[in-house]
Amino acid sequence: MSCTLLNLCEYDTKKLVKIKSVKLGSLKWTLNGLILMFIFFMMLWNKEYQEYDLVVSSVTTKVKGVTKISIPDSGEVVWDVVDYSGPSPGKNSFFVGTNVIVTKNQKQGNCPEVPSHEKLCQTDKDCEKGFSDQYSHGIQTGACVKMDILRKTCEVTTWCPIENKKNPRPALLASAENFTVMIKNNVRFPAFDYIRRNILPEMKDTELKGCIYNQYKNPYCPIFRLGDIVSEAKENFSEMAVEGGVIGIQINWDCDLNHFSYSCLPKYSFRRMDKKESNQTLFPGFNFRTAKYSTVNGVEQRTLLKMYGIRFDVMVFGKAGKFSIVQLIIYIGSTLSYYALTTVFLDWLIGTGCYSKEAKQTYTERKFEVIQDREECFLCVSFVDEDKLRVVKKSRKKRLQETKPLSFHQRKNDLAGMKTLMSVLQCGQSRSEPVQNGQSGGLIDEDLPRRQRSGQSTDTPLLEASQSGCPAWCQCGCCRPSDILQEQLCCRSEKGHCITSSPLFSTLVVSRSVLETALLYVDPLAELQEGAQLRHGAYAQFIRWRFGDSTPRDAIPVIPSCCIWRIRAEYPSPDGQYSGLRLNQAVPSQPEFNR
Repeated sequence: MSCTLLNLCEYDTKKLVKIKSVKLGSLKWTLNGLILMFIFFMMLWNKEYQEYDLVVSSVTTKVKGVTKISIPDSGEVVWDVVDYSGPSPGKNSFFVGTNVIVTKNQKQGNCPEVPSHEKLCQTDKDCEKGFSDQYSHGIQTGACVKMDILRKTCEVTTWCPIENKKNPRPALLASAENFTVMIKNNVRFPAFDYIRRNILPEMKDTELKGCIYNQYKNPYCPIFRLGDIVSEAKENFSEMAVEGGVIGIQINWDCDLNHFSYSCLPKYSFRRMDKKESNQTLFPGFNFRTAKYSTVNGVEQRTLLKMYGIRFDVMVFGKAGKFSIVQLIIYIGSTLSYYALTTVFLDWLIGTGCYSKEAKQTYTERKFEVIQDREECFLCVSFVDEDKLRVVKKSRKKRLQETKPLSFHQRKNDLAGMKTLMSVLQCGQSRSEPVQNGQSGGLIDEDLPRRQRSGQSTDTPLLEASQSGCPAWCQCGCCRPSDILQEQLCCRSEKGHCITSSPLFSTLVVSRSVLETALLYVDPLAELQEGAQLRHGAYAQFIRWRFGDSTPRDAIPVIPSCCIWRIRAEYPSPDGQYSGLRLNQAVPSQPEFNR
């Protein structure tokens, strides 16, 4: 619980790399400037600093117009708004008749059915008494009667005579294009408690009665000529009047309620809503039936009217906006992410090497820190007969000596640290009295290992071990057997001399004075009392010598078996027990030296 609470009191930040470059700096601020201009332009263009509310509206219409038409079998008649408007088509809509089929003096009785889809009969057996369907004009009596000289149809009980005419061409009410309609639209924006209507306050009564809507000359007049509406919808009134159709009148309110930029005016647009091609759609146009009833000599009769016409649907859209500091802050916060595009572009420019290959390598090394998965462990191997380091994956089946490398890398030597160490060591030797060994310039330190001072070869313990039984994977003859696959590693990839026979190994890795100087260089106040300290220092000294200051891919450096046993021979454990190689997967770049 305590660890969890402590974790809550931590702050994490990203690692940044600052590249001092005039070109990249100029490019960065140029891109940021373009992004800022784009954000500012879109804020003004879309008015992102405003709070919006949608429109709530009501619409009423009034159609005016009178025309004289000539109806077949009836003669000329005058029709006004009552005759051609028909019943109310619904909310926010009005209808104007443009064509009509009149069937006069219909009475209840029996008469031949008007066939649909060529439904004819030959005898009474072809007719079913009481039958009717959606195409029938009445109910069959069961009799097959003559319809004309050539055809027979089933007799039905209905209003006779049955309507049997097609829509006339041209339209009987084509002059309806000169009718006018006044559209009164009241809108409200509840969030701002604002009410407005399309009859603008500055319009006078005399001006309103004489105006007609025109898109360019008078775009705010609420009185429209029907022919102009159809023309604005890119249709021909005379052609549309034959079968009818549906026209949409759109009123759009885009209001800015700020005092410094107030604007709230309607904008009208028109379009046809139905499909007009008769040969591409079933039942084209728009029509309905109505009737006028009368009683003659006590018998009820009617005049059936099939009305074709144009239905006009008034559709209101809109929104109102007003300045809001909250919306402005939200917009600014949402657009700050656009600046990440600059970082993405510059990272891509450097990462692909388009800017500079040297900058790509330096930038990648400084910006990215590679950490391996805990389940995946990489080992680093350095053979004395190879110039490059090998990176291999930990294997559960093969010896480390035989594991195939994943990649080869150049060694990064810690030359500065080594030079400092050798300088300190030489200063210490100049104060002591050297013993000449017979060679010009040759010095023997009093702290050199016992076998070196006595003239005995330092390879004696290893040779004894090799004589007792050298493992098959050993190439230098100085390794010892091990059951752990990761410890089965020689200093060479091919047969040859062991690295422990090198004078530099004796001086740099196992020399007591060098190790003490290296340990005191790291910790000047360290107390060097235990042999384990020198043994661990020798391990670290070998790794710095053969692997450098860092390993590629954070791989764990592995010391060859021959080198490990040579170090142990110089600085043995009192009880003769060694822990062997431990792979610390939490921090894979640091092996544990508790051997």
